[in-house]
Amino acid sequence: MSEAGRRQCPVAIVGFDALMPRALDAAEFWRNVVSGQDLITEVPSTHWLVDDFYDSDPTAADHTYCRRGAFLPEIEFDPTEFGLLPKSMSATDTSQLLALFVAGRLLSGLSGDGDGDGDGHGLGDRDRVGVILGCTALEMLGQMATRSGRPGWLAGLRRHGISQDEAETICDRITELSVPWQESTFPGLLTNVVAGRIAKTFDLHGTNCTLDAACASSLAALSMAIGELELHRADLVLTGGVDTLNDPLTFLCFSKTPALSPSGDCRPFAESADGTVLGEGLSMFALKRLEDAERDGDPIHAVIRGVGSSSDGRSSAIYTPQKDGQVRAMRRAYGVAGYGPETVELVEAHGTGTLTGDATEVASLRDVFDRAGRADRQWCALGSVKSQIGHTKAAAGAAGLLKATLALQHRVLPPTAKVDRPHPALDLETSPFYLNTAARPWIHPGTGPRRAAVSSFGFGGTNFHLTLEEHRPGGGGRPAPRLRTMPSELVLLGADSPGALIDRCAGLDVDRPLETIARDTQERFTEISWARLAIVATSTSDLAERLGRARGLLGREAATALSFPGLHYGSGPPEDGLVAFLFPGQGVQYPGMSGDLAMAYPDALAVWDQVAGWEHGDVLCNAVFPRPAFEDGEREAQEAWLTATEQAQPATAAHSLVLLALLRRLGIRADCVAGHSFGELTALHAAGVLDAAGLLRTARRRGELMRASVNRPTAMVAVSASQADVESAVTDAGGALWISGRNAPEQTVVSGTREAIDALLDELARRRLPAHRLETALAFHTPLLEDAAQPFLEHLRQVDIQSPSMSVYGNADAACYPPEPDEIRHRMTAHLTAPVRFSDEIEEMYRAGVRTFIEVGPGAVLSGLVGRIFGGRPHCAVNLDRRGTDGVTSLHDALGRLAVRGITADYRQLWAGYAERNGGPAREPSPLAVRLSGTNYGKPYPPAEQEEWQPPTPCLL
Repeated sequence: MSEAGRRQCPVAIVGFDALMPRALDAAEFWRNVVSGQDLITEVPSTHWLVDDFYDSDPTAADHTYCRRGAFLPEIEFDPTEFGLLPKSMSATDTSQLLALFVAGRLLSGLSGDGDGDGDGHGLGDRDRVGVILGCTALEMLGQMATRSGRPGWLAGLRRHGISQDEAETICDRITELSVPWQESTFPGLLTNVVAGRIAKTFDLHGTNCTLDAACASSLAALSMAIGELELHRADLVLTGGVDTLNDPLTFLCFSKTPALSPSGDCRPFAESADGTVLGEGLSMFALKRLEDAERDGDPIHAVIRGVGSSSDGRSSAIYTPQKDGQVRAMRRAYGVAGYGPETVELVEAHGTGTLTGDATEVASLRDVFDRAGRADRQWCALGSVKSQIGHTKAAAGAAGLLKATLALQHRVLPPTAKVDRPHPALDLETSPFYLNTAARPWIHPGTGPRRAAVSSFGFGGTNFHLTLEEHRPGGGGRPAPRLRTMPSELVLLGADSPGALIDRCAGLDVDRPLETIARDTQERFTEISWARLAIVATSTSDLAERLGRARGLLGREAATALSFPGLHYGSGPPEDGLVAFLFPGQGVQYPGMSGDLAMAYPDALAVWDQVAGWEHGDVLCNAVFPRPAFEDGEREAQEAWLTATEQAQPATAAHSLVLLALLRRLGIRADCVAGHSFGELTALHAAGVLDAAGLLRTARRRGELMRASVNRPTAMVAVSASQADVESAVTDAGGALWISGRNAPEQTVVSGTREAIDALLDELARRRLPAHRLETALAFHTPLLEDAAQPFLEHLRQVDIQSPSMSVYGNADAACYPPEPDEIRHRMTAHLTAPVRFSDEIEEMYRAGVRTFIEVGPGAVLSGLVGRIFGGRPHCAVNLDRRGTDGVTSLHDALGRLAVRGITADYRQLWAGYAERNGGPAREPSPLAVRLSGTNYGKPYPPAEQEEWQPPTPCLL
């Protein structure tokens, strides 16, 4: 059967584990990827001494011109745990040992019944479990080969007049710099034993082997693993890639090609790209047939739909990439996948950073994706994890697959690092691809699963391309737990008195992971505690510092409440006043708003997915989450596009919808609502007057009509002065000016024609009254918008309007909206031209008993205005968002401020869908355990008297 007619058996990724540069597991790897960490460092002295092998001259014989790479952190490795004799450690390559370590963790987490008993008892029939890994030569082979050079050393020494005895002594000293032969050395240097040890140790009886396809080895192994599943020779296969080979010979090989970066960095697809750097890594996957995984209720991280491979055939050089060969592999992958590349929105490329390699790969991708039939440009994110961890060679495809799998599982478009500007020769602007340089939510309407692709190519003309997709519920299986990569965590503490709270701060165990501490304290927190403390911390060290600060503040101040960024304290009975939600209007929107929340919480992303599926939703999503810009002019254009009224109003509403969804999930409810300017429409939605789709349609139509009704330049200005002073200045300035907003006792907004506003600003400057222009598209809430009123009313007559479920305070008169739908429509229409009496509105809510105001939307403008309105009167104004601060951190800070007032949430929802990290006491290390990294254990070179290398510090989640 031709590949065009054959369909590959869908294969589920039911588990994975990894050890990567500065990442002890897959969770730390994902955190590093999403945050764009640069993990490339100087070569550590545990591997080899830079002075021995480095020369900046690329032509220097037997030297490398690169001294940087990416290296594995140290782990505690107990040989007896894997049935190894401690004395065999120095005779066993570290690839074999670390592969055991990673495979052991992966297998211990697999269980057909979901229990994960830690012994791999859920593997099923071990006769049908295989191990197929990508791996090339091992460092141990080269080390042992040096010993066979003794006859040559002797001959050279004798030719220089060295006596036989002295020459033998010198050779003995040279030999001492390599490990001696043992009985276990032979298997310890064999590549195939990387897989064989795993099968032996864990009693697996299916196929075990390693495949060497150079830098495509791990995808070659995965292709064979899928074949085992398709042919039903196995029910479960461990596959992936293993590469710890960063010895001097490897650096020399890549230097003489030459492929390494003279500047010592890896910048795939960037204008500044000048080569690659080498990395180390291990990444393994547990694969099952999709139908079996769904039947067995396994967690499914992603589904592999198609793998294609090819050879270049006759070509110019054995190591030169060939476009035709890569294109064949890609077409074969989509031929068996059952869909085309037009549905793929993320490509994790081979992307080594070499000029020829990157140019050839982009040309190949363009050939395949351009023929997919899509007319739009730059719809697919392109990236390479090598920009962060270097080229992990035999494990490169596995590293890319891990990144793509996690991207699908978390619905995040991950960044590629170090691209100041795309290489102009790639001409990406006219292609289907753009370089994604910052993590962004992967917004996708419900028309099919999100899809990604991974490429891996190797010397010898071997090419592999695979395509995979997210798993959609419905056919069985279960969602795989998310990996937590939050920028901060919320720690809540309560006690019966300030003194007891000080003791709690002092006694909190900060030696555990931050997320464990946060989850534990949230579960124990209660609003009835007399003294309440909230801390937003970014790390355990940050938490310790803030705890110390809190102890100092509580010890010397008798205040009932304290509030600093990330540290909040309250005491006494819980707040019993009413809670109001406030919704901001146009002018506070900004690109990327709510993106952090959408990447962290599925409920938030679901809002944007729904938005994308509505009319004009794709345009709106592109306005809020534009492609990364590389020029100031492009960034300014993106800001201007979002400022356009027809974009700004629905965008602001969408952000508020995200926050509303999270508040509802957390169980935080409002007693009444209000909005500022356009925000009044969002307040009506929160009260059930119109649904989300109706809100967004109305927001866009309102913006379109407002823009069309104004045919001359207009502007708005906020003046920090009394209303009387502002009115006097407006009168003297003359022209088309209107008071359009009374925001606070000392802030009034004036709208008018641009010419009149310019004259007003001159008059205000003469009077020394502070003022600033507002970043708005039009002069809102003035008679200039009268022409929009009637068509807007006609639009509202087509919108389903319901009676409010709670009080909705209006801008025009500070009164609540009526219950009759038609009256609501007329009131919404009159709102277009009526001044905003925000100060009066807030005062009316205060008289009604509201004491806590929560700003639900972009920025903190309304919270600031509430503070200016009330001054020292008892109240609390909390913003959920602040531009320039991570959205998750802003949410944590807001929840903390509410918690210390006694307004608590269902904090369990902050953890819904996330894997629970083991926060128990660390296991006591075995006395036989050793510190193991990417270089071989116990090797005499580099000499022990060299300064001990400190490995990269692993990230702590």
